[in-house]
Amino acid sequence: MTELIRYPQTVFLLSFVVLWLAARIGAAFKGLQESDREIFGVVRSAALTLMGLIIGFSFSMASSRYDQRKNLEQAEASAISTEYSRADYLPAPEAAKVRSLLLRYLDQRLLFYRTRSDHQLEQINATLAQLETDIWATIHGPATANPTQIAALVVSGANDVANARGFTEAAWLNRIPNAAWLLMFGIAVSCNLLIGYGLKLTGARGPILLIIPLVVAICFCLIADIDSPRGGVVRVNPYSLEGVSRYLRGQ
Repeated sequence: MTELIRYPQTVFLLSFVVLWLAARIGAAFKGLQESDREIFGVVRSAALTLMGLIIGFSFSMASSRYDQRKNLEQAEASAISTEYSRADYLPAPEAAKVRSLLLRYLDQRLLFYRTRSDHQLEQINATLAQLETDIWATIHGPATANPTQIAALVVSGANDVANARGFTEAAWLNRIPNAAWLLMFGIAVSCNLLIGYGLKLTGARGPILLIIPLVVAICFCLIADIDSPRGGVVRVNPYSLEGVSRYLRGQ
């Protein structure tokens, strides 16, 4: 299920076809007695209202996660820039090495935001882990030899850089649960069965059966797009990291 949600276009096509079929199946059911039509109208309205609430709640979940990913990208840029400045407190050889490592680290973080390839992502994460190790190894010697409050600032900055990466990657893995998608999809199928059934009762025909499946499929596609950091069109662009990269290389 998680792999399917990574491709919003597939979500749209699959949702539209299944929901349209559900509406057609509903239209094929045997009609109600005249006395039951009022009750049916209440049930259908309640189901459609519930579906709207669930879709709205899911969109809110996806958009809040998107905002969180944007905020954490800004926090990463700030952490890297701060540690680059704090490298001045190290001896000249170590300071130059830390700055060089941070620039390489920054390049890898930019790749992390831009890539869509799982294979390249594995390589990026391996490179980042090695760079973090090299940064700590470079800082460790001077900080141990001269354990002052200024040295603690440099160590704290390196820790902030690593933590910022961890928080970002955790946020990218924080998606709408599969159970929520299944429940939302089940409610949508049920609603389209009711809609198809209701159209049969009123004698409506043709393209009307396409409207609700199309609208709901578009909503599912939008939610999946926002909720998928790599697979969709709506993505977190690393504007803050790009700005830091230009600034640091322009010094």
